[in-house]
Amino acid sequence: MHFGIILLWLFTNRIKASGSTSRPDRAEGVPEHNSPYWDLPPYFDNSTKKEYVTTVGQTAHLHCRVRNLGDRAVSWIRKRDLHILTVGILTYTNDQRFQSLHTDGSDEWTLKVTSPQVRDSGIYECQVSTEPKISQAFKLSVVVSKAKIIGNPELYIRSGSDINLTCIVLQTPDPPSFIYWYRGGSVINYSQRGGISVVTEKQTRTSRLLISRALPEDSGNYTCSPSTSDAASVLVHVLQGEQPAAMQHGCAFRLRTTVWTAYLTVVMSMLVCLLGDR
Repeated sequence: MHFGIILLWLFTNRIKASGSTSRPDRAEGVPEHNSPYWDLPPYFDNSTKKEYVTTVGQTAHLHCRVRNLGDRAVSWIRKRDLHILTVGILTYTNDQRFQSLHTDGSDEWTLKVTSPQVRDSGIYECQVSTEPKISQAFKLSVVVSKAKIIGNPELYIRSGSDINLTCIVLQTPDPPSFIYWYRGGSVINYSQRGGISVVTEKQTRTSRLLISRALPEDSGNYTCSPSTSDAASVLVHVLQGEQPAAMQHGCAFRLRTTVWTAYLTVVMSMLVCLLGDR
């Protein structure tokens, strides 16, 4: 009986001894893994875009990519007043147009600016809570996109001629998703009237409206209205058997000039004759 207890004791101590030689002691709190990943500091992925251009009212997204973030926090700062906009995915400003977007497991932290205005243009910093802090700057430009109809703001044409209007969209970073034409308050792109043609080229940001054999009832205010851009208008007058007012004024001016010239010619001739008789 005693001999069995002694054997059990020896066997147990041998197991403990072998365990202590195969697993050396380590300091408390030191992770068991030998990977150096946890010792690397965070850093920015410099392949991301640094400058963004958008139009007024068109949502902007600024993408910041941080590698090896670990347990640090990412914040977005507005540079001009050093105002903290977001920390993590929380918004730290009363202006709810600013929002931080992030997907778990992703290295990307995106600042979303809804309905941006010209005043929102400037530098925004993506900041990481290291010691000392590190940051990366992004430039946002918010521009006012405008449409322009080539030619004068008023157009006079004869009845039976064609109305030919060309609209160009200026200062827009991306092609408009659509360009509509209006006469008054009605869309004319899909008008039931025959002889109307609309050709829109998004890449060149142009749209052409052609109305063949225009009639006086085609007169009106024509508006080119692109998406995310200010509209432009032109007033079209289709005249039936008469000249435009501007041309009438010009003709009247030329007529008055001719009359005065003839009058002065007669007066000068009479003076020459009188002087000659003396």
